[in-house]
Amino acid sequence: MSHPDMAMAINNNLNNMTSIDSSSLLVSIQSLSYWKIFVTLISVLLVWDQISYQIKKGSIAGPAFKFYPIIGPFLESLDPKFEEYKAKWDSGELSCVSIFHKFVVIASTRDLARKILQAPKFVKPCVVDVAVKILRPSNWVFLDGKAHVDYRKSLNGLFTKTALAQYLPSQEEVIDKYMEKFVEYSKKNNYEPQVFFHEMREILCALSLQSFCGDYITEDQIRKIADDYYLVTAALELVNFPIILPYTKTWYGKRTADAAMKIFESCAQRAKDHIAAGGKPICVMDAWCKLMHDAKDRNDSESRLFHREFSNKEISEAVFTFLFASQDASSSLACWLFQIVADRPDILQKIREEQMAVRNNDLNTPLTIELIEKMTYTNMVIKETLRYRPPVLMVPYVVKQKFPVSPNYTAPKGAMLIPTLYPALHDPEVYENPDDFIPERWVEGSKASEAKKNWLVFGCGPHVCLGQTYVLITFAALIGKFALYTDFKHKVTPLSEKIKVFATIFPKDDLWMSFKRRDPITGEVTE
Repeated sequence: MSHPDMAMAINNNLNNMTSIDSSSLLVSIQSLSYWKIFVTLISVLLVWDQISYQIKKGSIAGPAFKFYPIIGPFLESLDPKFEEYKAKWDSGELSCVSIFHKFVVIASTRDLARKILQAPKFVKPCVVDVAVKILRPSNWVFLDGKAHVDYRKSLNGLFTKTALAQYLPSQEEVIDKYMEKFVEYSKKNNYEPQVFFHEMREILCALSLQSFCGDYITEDQIRKIADDYYLVTAALELVNFPIILPYTKTWYGKRTADAAMKIFESCAQRAKDHIAAGGKPICVMDAWCKLMHDAKDRNDSESRLFHREFSNKEISEAVFTFLFASQDASSSLACWLFQIVADRPDILQKIREEQMAVRNNDLNTPLTIELIEKMTYTNMVIKETLRYRPPVLMVPYVVKQKFPVSPNYTAPKGAMLIPTLYPALHDPEVYENPDDFIPERWVEGSKASEAKKNWLVFGCGPHVCLGQTYVLITFAALIGKFALYTDFKHKVTPLSEKIKVFATIFPKDDLWMSFKRRDPITGEVTE
């Protein structure tokens, strides 16, 4: 190669190298810029998350800052502990926590809880984010204002004492069947104590569905719903992933809810056909269809509430919310009631004596509302169980507009505001020795019985529980018959009195019980 050619080649190589280095440098600068932008955005987000938390927190109790940025105490919330809840209530009248995008304010006093429960102008029930998707957006529980009031008026008639009296005969059949089932279940285990948590959930589900759907629902369907309802409970835990992804808790919960509502739609149509043919109502669906049917021939203001023909879908959604409202809470009450009574033989004996007395020693006496109203002591035991271990600890609401909860704090719009029920029910100024189980505190005219403002077991205000009379009647029937016809024992473990939070509250050891047959007259126990 000649010198001119060599010089040209070297010059070309240098030019190429310069071009490559320039391109690489440009790419490096661009990459560095994107990385800086990303880091800057994350930094701004983290700083704003902390600032936003401080602004919303104001002067109320709560962590000084979010220890875990963005997510907050999300991981701890996946395994909620009663002791942590109690520490939160004890930290101040109002306290807060922030998880992901949700700012949560917890009210722990009776008066603040009542103020929130009775403030539909500022708040509405929200359950949890995913509840709207599982219970469906069209569900009546998510209605607000006049629409909710009108809907509720149309449902109130389904839970009066007169209406409840119609459901009692079928409920008694369910109780009798499950007494035998519990005894046989114990017999297979040689009457050694075993976990009865799931059996308690099943019997309460069966009682509820029998009351709601009567004979339109089969035993297999009841068992299927009872078995699967656990998935709905898990999906509606206070803290859960808000997006329904396949094979997650929320996905299984929605699938279970949809299947149950499909069954209820079929039951609703059969109830309509039964009433149209002149049949008498024996369940909630019948009673609802009867009210709609009779309203067509009347024009008074009350009947006009029923002029609209509720669709099978609407009825199914409403009945599912009845089950949602009752299943976990009633299962919780059943577990605690059987454990408490079994552990206190003197209380069990008093219940048995009263059950025989109200029946005048006639075991053929059917369950009626009038009979249950005579069970004074039995009802006091149930009421004390509800106070001592209230199934529902807290009720989540969402703030619709800025809410001056206290003179020193205004809850921001969009925040979750949670009135707590437990402290009011353990107030030592109203309930002497609140951590002791004392049924006699409910004697008529006593300090406890007169403290109506503290009795928040079923809430208060426009969303007060529709089924409170139903609960008291059902459980008087349930514990009364079991006390007469079975000898039930509870195995006390170190975890028996510890509280497990699973939507509602349960004994942490899942309730170890055994059941044997008992002769109500002689008291003889047989295997």
